[in-house]
Amino acid sequence: MGRKVLVLGEARDGGLRNVSFEAISAASTVADGGEIVAALVGKDVKVKALSEELIAYGANKVVVTEHEDLAAYTSDGYAQALLAIIESEQPEAIVFGHTALGKDLAPKLAARLDKGLISDVTDVEVGGDQVVFTRPIYSGKAFEKKIMTDAFTFVTIRPNNISPLAKDEGRTGDVEDLNVEIKNLRTVVKEVVRKATQGVDLSEAKVVIAGGRGVKSTEGFGPLKELADVLNGAVGASRGACDADYCDYSLQIGQTGKVVTPDLYIACGISGAIQHLAGMSNSKIIVAINKDPEANIFKVADYGIIGDLFEVVPLLTEEFKKLKVQSA
Repeated sequence: MGRKVLVLGEARDGGLRNVSFEAISAASTVADGGEIVAALVGKDVKVKALSEELIAYGANKVVVTEHEDLAAYTSDGYAQALLAIIESEQPEAIVFGHTALGKDLAPKLAARLDKGLISDVTDVEVGGDQVVFTRPIYSGKAFEKKIMTDAFTFVTIRPNNISPLAKDEGRTGDVEDLNVEIKNLRTVVKEVVRKATQGVDLSEAKVVIAGGRGVKSTEGFGPLKELADVLNGAVGASRGACDADYCDYSLQIGQTGKVVTPDLYIACGISGAIQHLAGMSNSKIIVAINKDPEANIFKVADYGIIGDLFEVVPLLTEEFKKLKVQSA
């Protein structure tokens, strides 16, 4: 028997984050033939375009909640909106992206409703009559499998781990508006200042070029940015590089930073401290560039280049440029 599953479509800068489509894919496994309902929450949401995109990626229905107090994310405001949608739709599971928003909102709602939460899921599969969720533990050194025992469970999925369903522009679905009263907000957002770099979102990037203390300076990130531009990737950093003030902490990858799982991770001048490995060791292909042949990063790398990153990275950039020209 199928389940009704609710998915939060996470909108940002007028578009939907890719993890929204990955969440629909995860929800389709949980639903097991049931209904997938996507929720759009905010102010001045591009209802038609975003709803059509969610439906094209597998949603059967989209519920839109717009309100003046939902223009910027606050846990109070979004929680009130989602609680109203949950009451209206009565889903059996809710899937969020394991993003800054999802990590803040999902536990709050689960605690409010006294329901279970399975967080940071990297795989969803059906085992008999049960849905099995896989998530990393011990900083990615091991994995555990969990099942839903409650009739209502919250789930957050790690970005870039579950492939979206094939987009079908011909799919149709219902779009409904739900008016919600937002009141007694304890938080008011006056201004949003973005420190993150422009371009590809680091947590969702398919290619990540990361620099450590070996980049030696802020300018040392220049060659990494050039390579990232060629590969349509994002630039990240180790905590060492951030602590040395070579770059902003918004680029930090590791146990106390962002967790990334790209198709390709190129570590440049990174020694491979355990805290950094916790944030990137599940990348599909890891390439390490380091002058020290004993660097710990080589233990987790699929390919290693022993050399000066300032010589190796520009060479890689030129070769990838040639490959792009040949394939054009």
